[in-house]
Parts: sequence; structure tokens; C-alpha cells
Amino acid sequence: MELKTMLDVQKIRKDFPILNRKVNGKPLIYLDNAATSQTPKQVIDVIVDYYSNYNANIHRGVHALSQEATDAYEQARIKIQKHFNAKHSYEIIYTSGTTHGINLVASGFSSLLKKDDEIIVSALEHHSNIVPWQMLCERTGATLKVIPMNTNGELILSEYDTLLNTNTKLVFVNHISNALGTINPIETIIEKAHAVGAAVLVDGAQSCPHLKPDMQALDVDFYVCSAHKICGPTGVGMLYGKEEWLKKLPPYQGGGEMISEVSFEKTSYADLPHKFEAGTPNVCGGIAFGAALDYMNAIGFEAIAAYENELLEYATAQMLQIEDLKIYGPEASGAKNKTSVISFNVGNIHPYDIGTILDKMGIAVRTGHHCAQPIMDFYKIPGTVRASFMFYNTKEEIDTFIAGLKKAVLMLS
Repeated sequence: MELKTMLDVQKIRKDFPILNRKVNGKPLIYLDNAATSQTPKQVIDVIVDYYSNYNANIHRGVHALSQEATDAYEQARIKIQKHFNAKHSYEIIYTSGTTHGINLVASGFSSLLKKDDEIIVSALEHHSNIVPWQMLCERTGATLKVIPMNTNGELILSEYDTLLNTNTKLVFVNHISNALGTINPIETIIEKAHAVGAAVLVDGAQSCPHLKPDMQALDVDFYVCSAHKICGPTGVGMLYGKEEWLKKLPPYQGGGEMISEVSFEKTSYADLPHKFEAGTPNVCGGIAFGAALDYMNAIGFEAIAAYENELLEYATAQMLQIEDLKIYGPEASGAKNKTSVISFNVGNIHPYDIGTILDKMGIAVRTGHHCAQPIMDFYKIPGTVRASFMFYNTKEEIDTFIAGLKKAVLMLS
């Protein structure tokens, strides 16, 4: 029985000015949402309002504009805290994005790890959740171990069990794979890591547009995400960290704002969250991040997830009818193990060639290794074509995409 969408998608689409434009003379069909989502007018208006009416540096000013900007910025932090159900607003650290948050934690653990300590990462990670930990191991002498994946694009948890031991200090895993759409069982991963005394960082860049992660329910130690995946602007994100861990970690950068007192003999650091927020922040970005969460919460994440799963099922069924088309990762759709991402190839056709022809038709997809080269190496392929859907996409757009894909395959065969 087909799901009946709970969203007024045509009304929602009117909120996104970019969806009205044409590319190569064709109406834009934007299916590169896993790379970045589009921005609704409600968020754009907040950005324009900030720069038009109260642009100022924050926290240090006594004048009206500075106080207005400070209030808006800190109110946005509280919105983020409530959205993710963090215990305290000072457990929310503003960052420039997911990568910044991961590097902040990796830098902090340089002083906490020692030789013979072990850290675990998964085979499904984005490069930003691999490279910083390799660098950490080089600095500390710790050992990096990897949870392997199976051909269905899922982590082999029995192997994870064998990797865990009392030397394990940190575990890193994405909530959802950006390359395959796999939803990882992070609740189990966190619980098992905590059983041996290890901390856990979850990369939530791909989950936050589709789910509403609850920091208290997950009991996760660190969680990171980027606003530009959640209908917000680029250049801003958040690191959630449990208070006890954030107090253990040293500052990531030195400068203004992160200090309590400075002399040439000694500097004392500010309390959380400012200890990790050196320099003038992306004030407008933080405020717009809060506005983006307001926008998505007004639509409702349950309705978003249900509709996006409907799109996933619809597109998957049609794509599997194309000869020689192979979907990588979980082939069957379903909210339990996959979100609205389809990563695929057709026969021996290079993914770049398919993406280029689709672009000529106004259809935006992503091609390449998606900053997840180990996954491509596992499948022994150079990359994939990735189509990723958001709640403002439609079945009519998928029909056009399928027709364009068939045309591209015919041209390239």
C-alpha cells in the first residue's frame, strides 16, 4: 500500500527560490542534497536582516548592535541545544562545520592518548572522520583499527566486538554513510564502547537532515554536524560534547574570546563554551543555523522522514529496472537501514560521464568517490553516481531523472 505524503510539497517548494531557476535551459532538478541542501527564503531573510540591521561583533560590545547580535547568537545556541536535547547550552560548541568539530576533538585527545592506546573507526567513514584520527595516531603512537563492512554496505558488528578491549579509548562512526545512505546502529556501537570505557564521536552530517538525534537518549560523548546539510548556510556547524569531556580537552585554538585573563606570564581560559570558540565567530551563520532548525521543525522530522522514504522507494523501484544498473549499499529502501541516498553505476560506464550528461538536462547529481575512497576500494570501483533526495523533491522530478538516466545510458553504451 503506497504511503500518502503528509507534506504539502508544492507549498514547500515555493520557499526555495533556487528551485525556480534553469540549468542549460532546463528546469533545475537538484538531487545533490547529501553534498549540501538548498536554503529556504525564511533562512535567507534572517541572513539579510542580520547584515542589514544589526551586524556587529558579539560578547565584547556595550553598544546596542553588539548586544542585539549577541542575544540572537546565544538564542540560536539554545535552539540548537533544545533541538538535539543536550543537557546544557554550553555543551554546544559553534564550529565551521563537521570537519572542524572532528579536528577539534582529535586535537584535544593528543594530550590524552599514549602509545599502545587504540582507537576504532568504521569502514564507512567520510575522509574527514578518517584523516584526523590517522594524524592523531601519528602524534601519539596510538593504533587505528577499522570496523569492516560487508557487500551490502553494512558494518560487521561481530568484528567490532573483537576489536573492542580495555585499550580502546575512542570510537568514531558516522550516523549515516554519505556514500551509501546506510543508517548505522549507533546505539549499539555507543553502548558497547562505553562497556570498555571508550568515548564515542558520531559524525551526524548526513543524519541531521533526515532524523532528529537525541543526545540524552544516545548517551553519546561527542556529536558533530554542519548547518548547510540542514537548510542552513555553509561555514557553520556544531560540536556537542558532554560537559565532563569538554572540560578535559584543552583549547583547540588560542586567541580572543577563549580566554579569562591574559598576561605574558600565564593565560587562563574561559569557561565553556567559549574555551573552544577563539576569534570572531560566524555570527550570522550561527543565527541562521537556528533559523534553519526552526524551519525544519515547523515541517516536522517524522513527516520529512516518511516522505523521503517514499521518494527512496519510488526511485529505487524504477532504477532497478534499468539493465546493468547496480546499487551499492542497502538496495532495499526502508527507514530502518537506509536514508534517501542511492549510489549506483550502470555497467562499465564511468560515473562522471553519466553525471555530465545529466547536468546537460538540468539534473544535478554527484559523481566520484564522495570523500569515501575506502568504500570505493572495497567495491573495486572508481566511484559512483549518487542521487540524494530531500523533502522538497518530487516524484515528477524522479521521473525526469529516470528518463534522463536512460537517455544517458543509451548515449554512452
